[in-house]
Amino acid sequence: MPSRRVLLTRKSILALSVGVVSLPISSPLYAQEEAVKSQQEKSIENITVTARGRVETIVEVPLSERYFSEMEIENARIKGVEDFIGLTPGVTIANAQDSGTNFITIRGVSQVRNGEPPVAVVVDDVIQVNSRSFDQGLFDLQSIEVLRGPQGALYGRNATQGAILINTQKPSDILEGYVQGGIGRGNEYHIEGSVTGPISDDVAFRLSARYYDTDGIYDNITTGEKINFKQDTTLRGHLSFTPTDALSIDIRGSYSDTSSDANTYTYQGVTIDPDTGEVSGYQDASAFDSNSVRRDTAANNRGFDERQTSQLSVRVNYDLDWVTVKSVTAYDTLEQSTGADQFPYSANTSVNPGISFVDGTQNQFIDVEAISQDLRFMSNDDELLRWMFGVYYLATDRYISSSTGYDLGMGIEDVTRAPLLGGAINPTSSFSADDNDNTAYAGYFNFAYDIIDDLELSIAGRYDKDKRKQYVDERQGAYSIDGEYTGAIGSPGAVNEAEFSSFQPKVSLRYLFDSNTALYTSWGKGFRSGQFNQNGVGAQATALGLNVSDVLDQENTETYEVGFKTTLLDGRLHTSGAVYSTDIENAPFFVFVGDLGAQVLVGIDEISIEGGEIEASYDISDDLKIYAGFAISDSTVEAYDLEPSYEGNKAPYVPDTTFNTGLQYRTGISDQLDFFSRVDYQRLGGQYWDPANITKREPVDLTNLRIGIESADGVWSVVGSVNNLFDEEYNAEYVTGGFAYAAAPRVWRIDVRYNFF
Repeated sequence: MPSRRVLLTRKSILALSVGVVSLPISSPLYAQEEAVKSQQEKSIENITVTARGRVETIVEVPLSERYFSEMEIENARIKGVEDFIGLTPGVTIANAQDSGTNFITIRGVSQVRNGEPPVAVVVDDVIQVNSRSFDQGLFDLQSIEVLRGPQGALYGRNATQGAILINTQKPSDILEGYVQGGIGRGNEYHIEGSVTGPISDDVAFRLSARYYDTDGIYDNITTGEKINFKQDTTLRGHLSFTPTDALSIDIRGSYSDTSSDANTYTYQGVTIDPDTGEVSGYQDASAFDSNSVRRDTAANNRGFDERQTSQLSVRVNYDLDWVTVKSVTAYDTLEQSTGADQFPYSANTSVNPGISFVDGTQNQFIDVEAISQDLRFMSNDDELLRWMFGVYYLATDRYISSSTGYDLGMGIEDVTRAPLLGGAINPTSSFSADDNDNTAYAGYFNFAYDIIDDLELSIAGRYDKDKRKQYVDERQGAYSIDGEYTGAIGSPGAVNEAEFSSFQPKVSLRYLFDSNTALYTSWGKGFRSGQFNQNGVGAQATALGLNVSDVLDQENTETYEVGFKTTLLDGRLHTSGAVYSTDIENAPFFVFVGDLGAQVLVGIDEISIEGGEIEASYDISDDLKIYAGFAISDSTVEAYDLEPSYEGNKAPYVPDTTFNTGLQYRTGISDQLDFFSRVDYQRLGGQYWDPANITKREPVDLTNLRIGIESADGVWSVVGSVNNLFDEEYNAEYVTGGFAYAAAPRVWRIDVRYNFF
């Protein structure tokens, strides 16, 4: 007789939406099926996830997860990573400096500039190998899963506190698609669309594209131009082959081209003449305040950021009677070049410095090429003992150059693989560059066993080894305005090697009280790979009193967690929660040495974090939904050899709380029309930006609103939205020493969508 586990699997156990709560709402594309799907999601029978590498219901998965269905993605207007992260308690993100620089914080573990993220990002089963491609525009999506807690046992290095799984829409055997366009504040407009259908009985295709353009909103008082402009073009193609019932092959290609502003910071160490944009005086450290926001800038050079990314992947899935073999092969490229004014970001130049001690230019160039391979063997889902074995390989070639230049008032030329010598419009003053060959290997396993019918024990583990080799450019050094080499930085021509490795175990125990309720506990370890600082920046920092190294050691984490998931009140109330405790060794922290233009990563020796999150959604009626989530992270710097006086302080980049709530209302106003409205509120608790706890950003309150009409048959919709409805002024990022980056203001948009079937 089959076990209860098998029976429950066959019946598709009632589950909760990932994160334990997902708002059941329908998109215009499926409005004609709204009544059926609303009832299905109310009983949450159809919500399945792939958090552990196989298809399971949300209740079965012993971890904290937030799930976004296709319907919620459309209704919440999720067009970028910041949109769904803003709806996920315990997770925050800030984008600053340029299109590839992001700062993700999840359960108190943070990403820093030039560092690896604390989450693995997986798009269509492909682990993304470079965090600079993370913030691409999102469209034509099927689902998003945000996993909180250590996920390194399956997803490997850097998944120390979570993973984000993004799934795009698959090819269909029916010809269909959509087109959507819109306008917004800042002369913003966009258009996107997708078409899919069969090529033959065994082959289907999907083509998707998106174009986005905005002039920006904030002003540069020196040039009279707008800042934070952006143009982005993304193309995707997908072919699906099913030659037999057992074999499926997916080939996917994507290309993205982004052109935008860069480094639109303001420096609080000086005062700026509001008419000329020139430095008019100095301010001491008492003026440094992360709550002081200046939305305009004064740089005489308009920054630029050019980024191109591409990916080609092949997925093969072969089902045998007793095992499924899954192969994922990917080839990735990324090239990004940025240029901007150097601090203090004023109208002053190197030849007309006024009272400014420095005002030059800065450039960075990154060229990445990577090949990855994942090969996995899995047992059938209905076995008493479910197992998985896999191996992973990644080879990455990354070139990076960072430079400063003399500002001659003639603009900024691109600096890539060589310094700009005398005669250039912004001759190089310092040039640091290295080529990095990185190779990563991993082997992993996962066993899930039903001790009794409703009690599952899961044991997983993964061993990762990351080998890194750095070739320092022989031209690295300082240069005069005439192009003369005036001295070395670091060790030009040096070859440096480092190796980082760790075994990442995870043990989970989950008990199903019934098909709606589960209790789980887990313990797991993770590691974030170490890396090289650019050669010589350690010596530069040491000259100014910072005792740091050119090598940042790996970060190690250990987490204990207890959580629950349940559905009450005849399926109308869905709730979940978890508490956790995490210890971190060698957490990376970014230090900017403005006098040298040097960017240095150092390690905070030990941080402890205790916290938790709780989420709930309630169907007040068939038309009205309410949802909420709350998370708390209590962090403490336990040890910091670089500056022991900081011990006992809060960890940087960690909000003490996050809270989000919202209402959604959809109803018919006639036989042909439906009315739709949604309001989302998010509160980011106070946070410090450095382990010294010098200045604390006070809590931030953000409100987004959407109102629209849509045809009852799901053919078209017109929706207006406003982000940051009350125009909250706050800094998205603040770097110790007075460097502030203002967050986006109020932005309105109108979107029109047409679906064809």
